[in-house]
Amino acid sequence: MFLHLGGDILVSQKKVIAILNLETAINNISSENFLKQIRKNENIYSISESGKEKSLIITTEGNYLSPISSTTLLKRSLSIEEQVDETRTD
Repeated sequence: MFLHLGGDILVSQKKVIAILNLETAINNISSENFLKQIRKNENIYSISESGKEKSLIITTEGNYLSPISSTTLLKRSLSIEEQVDETRTD
């Protein structure tokens, strides 16, 4: 199943490694260093207007700055899993 990150970006849930609250990540020194490193390597895609980023999504294909909160992305992810479970017949 796919997770909508904002804008026109969909990623396979299987490729999502982590979804981080950006404010929390920036306040953590090791996370801040990680953010600087991925920005330096240009391995980050901003799908949000500058200053409106709320979450960092780390995937096997790249990293995304999203205007959607990590909580909302988690709810979407769980909703997708529930839909899959409902369609399974054992």
